Amino acid sequence: MGRPDLTKSRLQIYVLLKNLQALKPLTTNLNRQSEVLLELEKACRASRRVEGLCRDFELQKVCYIPFNVFILRPLHRLVHYKQILERLCKHYQATHEDFRDCRAALADVSEVVEQLQGVLTKIENFQKLLELKKDLIGVDNLVVPGREFIRLGCLSKLSGKGLQQRMFFLFNDIILYTSRGMTPTNQFKVHGQLSLRGMTIRESEDEWGVPHAFTLVGQQQSVVVAASSLCEMEKWIRDIKMAIEMIKTSNGPSCDLLSSTLTDKCPDDGSAEADSEDEMASLGSMEKAAAHRGNTMVHVCWHRNASVSMVDFSVSVENQLSGNLLRKFKNSNGWQKLWVVFTIFSLFFYKSYQDDYPLASLPLLGYSVTIPTESENIHKDYVFKLHFKSHIYYFRSESEYTFERWMEVIRSATVPSSHTRALNNKEPHPH
Repeated sequence: MGRPDLTKSRLQIYVLLKNLQALKPLTTNLNRQSEVLLELEKACRASRRVEGLCRDFELQKVCYIPFNVFILRPLHRLVHYKQILERLCKHYQATHEDFRDCRAALADVSEVVEQLQGVLTKIENFQKLLELKKDLIGVDNLVVPGREFIRLGCLSKLSGKGLQQRMFFLFNDIILYTSRGMTPTNQFKVHGQLSLRGMTIRESEDEWGVPHAFTLVGQQQSVVVAASSLCEMEKWIRDIKMAIEMIKTSNGPSCDLLSSTLTDKCPDDGSAEADSEDEMASLGSMEKAAAHRGNTMVHVCWHRNASVSMVDFSVSVENQLSGNLLRKFKNSNGWQKLWVVFTIFSLFFYKSYQDDYPLASLPLLGYSVTIPTESENIHKDYVFKLHFKSHIYYFRSESEYTFERWMEVIRSATVPSSHTRALNNKEPHPH
């Protein structure tokens, strides 16, 4: 392996193999990432100065995703190494000079990933609870041992004033329903909670004459909700039923989450301002360079009237990609070359890979990815189209391989998942 005619690809594999061998003794330290998150959370609670430093960093353009997600990046990088090596091993013939080293590197990284898989699932859940805590007003003790996040998203709640848009949060012991507040941070104000213990679900479309409606029948309260589509309704009902079955055999955390300043009878009057259709459609538009600061997943789901699950978040970690793409707007003639990063359901756009922060971002929930039709007069190879309502963008990749890779990862954010995976039993995502 030390010959002077070593090719660039062989050198990369050699360096990766040596680094993986050195990484094995550090597995114990990687297992302690949750402790880092916990200590950071404690420090922020104990010191306004530390809290201010973290908040100020998150407001910088360079922090284009939540700060504590960056802390998990070393663990996520191992998953990506495993995927890259799997693709290389499929590409190389057994007689290729790099095949044996690739197989050895894959065996090493697979061993480390397998050791860390259980803790990674728990850390991702912990990180998501910490993130949601920042988005909610009126909740005490969201982050407690045993609590697991399952799904968040929009449902319309039926009240005396008709259907009103609400953001629902499903955990393994409770459902919270909220509306977007009018604070400068646009946090979501909790209106009520439903315990999953003893809950049943009744489909209520015929009963109320509302499409995709179902009733959450709790021991103390019942709530009628309607999803935006049949697919959304099925996802919610599936996950709620799964959580109800799980809690039957689990002690679980305490279900009381409402803070002492919020009563169960918080007025559900729909006083939060409704967003205009134009504002909802334009969220995440690439023309708004700084818009990504407000594009937390909770806000994206609110604007797109969609939902996302913890399984989806876990899959999104596995489906990350970066590279050059040419971009064209619907009504423009020329193509602009950009460095594009796909992560956490969003595309981030840079002038080049050397830039410290993105120019703009585009959250993909609700978008469709297709191939342009003849009538669109694109007449270029390896082009895919992203569209949501009146918003249309075209992207051109460099080769058939990169085209297929971009289509693969973007579909993971735009095509509804049809599979169910039990909590804490995450299967590898197919490639």
